[in-house]
Amino acid sequence: MQQPSGTPVEIQFAARGGGARWHPQAAIAGSIGLHIAAPAGVIVAPETWPWALAAIAGNHLLLTIAGMCPRSRALGPNLTRLPDAAGKRMEIALTFDDGPDPDVTPRVLDLLDAHAARATFFCVGEAAARHPALCRDIAARGHGVENHSCRHLSAFAMLGPRGMRDEIGGAQAILTELGGRAPQFFRPPGGLRNPLLDPVLHDAGLRLVSWTRRGFDTRISDARRVAARLLDGLAAADILLLHDGHAARTSSGTPVVLDALPYVLERVESLGLRTIALHEAARP
Repeated sequence: MQQPSGTPVEIQFAARGGGARWHPQAAIAGSIGLHIAAPAGVIVAPETWPWALAAIAGNHLLLTIAGMCPRSRALGPNLTRLPDAAGKRMEIALTFDDGPDPDVTPRVLDLLDAHAARATFFCVGEAAARHPALCRDIAARGHGVENHSCRHLSAFAMLGPRGMRDEIGGAQAILTELGGRAPQFFRPPGGLRNPLLDPVLHDAGLRLVSWTRRGFDTRISDARRVAARLLDGLAAADILLLHDGHAARTSSGTPVVLDALPYVLERVESLGLRTIALHEAARP
């Protein structure tokens, strides 16, 4: 297996796991050191306990804030843009979360086909198991099927290592069988996480992916506003986030992603950009 090389962004595509030891980010390593030093300091000087307690509480607050920032790298590697090589090829990544949905996903696939576009679908394991033919169709049409947890728990970021392993591993097994290959990337529900996620992903051989820009299409029902959020400053190597599951509805009842996606695809074409699946971006 090749060793990581290139820019820091490109390293995000280097294989994880595979027997290599997990190395914490500086923030996590510092937190571990603090949790060792603070009790030791109290043993030596008991009167310092209020300061030790305040330091640990402050540390937990900072880690919580980092976990609530989906694009933060403080808790571990986090892909927010494609590698430089993909940018030079004028490529971007369209990603769709929370599916597959039997009403929305087939129509998203048809829109992508009409523009010869490739995308990545971060699928929920249980939804994929309920609609196996649809998950297979995503892969058969040339798109990526990646891991978005098994049940899409709103409290995912509060799970411990065992809970995260169950959620990620359960989805990995389902999506590997239905998608025809093991997912390489993981996006947590809502993009939220805690410091315990990175070692779990390392052991699973998965890489965390967030986004460059998102449309908020689960909240905004105006397709033009959703598209504008995605297209403002759009450039090569961007990763865009939309949803084929839990999509907001327009005033006419249409899932907003279906009205916003044509605007996005047309602008992508006019800018001379090309959409690819995330797993394709690692090629030379």
